[in-house]
Amino acid sequence: MSIRISLDAPPEFYTNLDFISGRVILVLHRPENIGNVIVKLEGESRTALTIPSNDRDDYYRARPPGGALGGDVITENHKILYRVFQVYPDDGASIPLQPGMHEFKFNFKMPLNNICHDEKAMSTLLGLGGIGGSSGFRTMDGTKQLMLQHVKSTLPPSLTGFPQEAEIRYYLKVTIQRPGFFKENWRYQMGFKFLPIEPPRPAKTSQEAFARRPFTFRPRAPQHHRKSIFGNKSPSPGAENEPSQMPPNIEMSARLPFPSIITCNEPLPLRIIARKLAPTTTRDQTVYVTALEIALIGYTQVRVQNLENTEVSKFLIFSAPRLSPPLALFSSPTDPVDAEFEVPRSLWAEKRLPNTVAPSFRTCNLSRRYEIQMMITLSWGLPQSGSSISLTPGKQQLAQAITLPLKLSNVEVFSGIAPPQELLNSINHTPSNNIVNGGFGIGGPHIRPPHLPQRPSGHGAPNQPNGAQQQQQQSQRPPQDPLYPPQLGTPANAMFDDAPPSYDEAMADQLAGPAARPAYSGVTAENAPSTMPAQKA
Repeated sequence: MSIRISLDAPPEFYTNLDFISGRVILVLHRPENIGNVIVKLEGESRTALTIPSNDRDDYYRARPPGGALGGDVITENHKILYRVFQVYPDDGASIPLQPGMHEFKFNFKMPLNNICHDEKAMSTLLGLGGIGGSSGFRTMDGTKQLMLQHVKSTLPPSLTGFPQEAEIRYYLKVTIQRPGFFKENWRYQMGFKFLPIEPPRPAKTSQEAFARRPFTFRPRAPQHHRKSIFGNKSPSPGAENEPSQMPPNIEMSARLPFPSIITCNEPLPLRIIARKLAPTTTRDQTVYVTALEIALIGYTQVRVQNLENTEVSKFLIFSAPRLSPPLALFSSPTDPVDAEFEVPRSLWAEKRLPNTVAPSFRTCNLSRRYEIQMMITLSWGLPQSGSSISLTPGKQQLAQAITLPLKLSNVEVFSGIAPPQELLNSINHTPSNNIVNGGFGIGGPHIRPPHLPQRPSGHGAPNQPNGAQQQQQQSQRPPQDPLYPPQLGTPANAMFDDAPPSYDEAMADQLAGPAARPAYSGVTAENAPSTMPAQKA
């Protein structure tokens, strides 16, 4: 016996609204009685943290599992995607399969949002389902998800690289049921990569987000011209106040178009600008850029229950520890005050974001945000090599060097997969309160608007329903069973709390996935064994 999954024209990765179709290929060497053949499309966001138990000061500092401190491991698993498709039998009656190769076709469509936030959908998954009356198969027990904290958001990208601490995986599962108490079911699993579509981009403006830092070099030691009879050197009078001896005073700034959005596998739209804050007169006051580093810093927030831990990842975009030749700021030393000089963008214009950078996302127990950090090394005067250092004292001033850090916070990384135009047009028909944080109403956190207060009547007193209206409202609302909380899908909850799907969600069922998509790796080995610790029952 052998089982495998063959996908129809699989891309490098899937995205929202994509169709995932293929065949389950089963090869039998003898006749077998098969009950059901079930294909599941699943996605999991798993986290794990350790509570150190041997140090009182570190008790509330969550750490990744493993390591010398030890401690109890707490895990949290969110089923962000769960869909079931029964491929056999079609008519509800199974027949014995003969030796040979058998194929079963399946077809799924990737949704836009996670499913674990949907209380009604989770409450219907009680561990046993079925199609065709008596034939049944086991499903996920969704009641466990009701005990966790959820947010409604767009499906997050595939993510690994944090062994035993966090991962997001998507995969297809095949279960072939074999009737009988002593017969084990056959199972097969195949993973795939996922990258979500990006939210609607805001309109372009002339505004820029910036980070700036002014700096003044230290005054140089004055030049010595004569000796006294005791051998001491004396500086020339008024040397410190001469304009040619004033130290340079400049301001370095980094700028991004606002809102600060960069795209996966695309160059940075970054500008680095120097501004003169004090006058200069001679070329001896020229400042040079001798080194430059641009890095994208990712902060992954890992949450397990009430414990949190932040993992920092660094993605190097451009690094020049020694620019050759050094880059002189300003075209002439006599440029006026407030003159600006832009560092040539050709240095990093061809440097794209690495394909391991995941877009910014937020899901129930994991989130990713970014910052851009720059290290700019400035030198007052050209740095001399070891072979060209002058041995004559007083003839040459040593260069002063300083490294200025600049940081652009709250940078959003988009996937570069534009949503279909029909979905963007549907936003115009969506109320403004369905759009959260500049994204789709279906992509932001699920926030239910508060109830409106009763408006006062024309006589200055609030409108109070009469006795007949109150009795009618109470008769319409069925009694709530105190043994079941509202999130378990009671009749009252289904009647009053279940909101209809939004216009965007209804449109998504009629659309296909985008065709253009960038390269993406995500440090994800989709079929590698999981490194996460076992979840406690």
